[in-house]
Amino acid sequence: MTQRIIIADDHPLFRAALGHAVANVWPDAQVIEASSAGEARAALAEPADCLLLDLHMEDSHGLSALMDVRQDFPAVPVVIVSASEEPRVYSAAAQLGAAAFIPKSASLPVMREALEAVREGDNWFPESGDDAEDDDLARISSLTPAQRRILEHMRAGLLNKQIAYELSISEATVKAHITAIFRKLNVISRTQAAMLAAKLDVDQPAADSASS
Repeated sequence: MTQRIIIADDHPLFRAALGHAVANVWPDAQVIEASSAGEARAALAEPADCLLLDLHMEDSHGLSALMDVRQDFPAVPVVIVSASEEPRVYSAAAQLGAAAFIPKSASLPVMREALEAVREGDNWFPESGDDAEDDDLARISSLTPAQRRILEHMRAGLLNKQIAYELSISEATVKAHITAIFRKLNVISRTQAAMLAAKLDVDQPAADSASS
């Protein structure tokens, strides 16, 4: 059966580079390119053997996209590809269920090494120097997708009625979700919740902002 590999990155040149690495590891695979997280999710409607996921696209920023994919498509190995080279991001991606993390600065042989590990059912991450699990990330990962959406709107400063309008739900439903969010995150205020959610952010190196 032909393998399906999905490459989700909003820059065609980098998709091509990843495609070259994929061809070395899965020479007979069908490669599906996506330029957004939404397109990647649409491609995942059919069985896939691996998803290469950029953390910064028009409709996704940071590790929330990884959490969404892992929740809805838990059997698909997800390889994070990012310009970020922060050790904390490697550790967070691993804790949230990524199979590998490939920095965009990696050479083709390193990309191939990482993908070969994933093909064989193993994980591959750069040395982070800190493999301890983060209890805050564990609490964040307990949120439902709907609760994470509401948390994102809270971080943006929206009021309950504005969140209700954006998500087409009642204000009472928003309040119920916020109560559940506070309980799961073990916080008592929007500010505290926002501070925890910031752990999903991934800073883009300034030099790579135009090519990541």
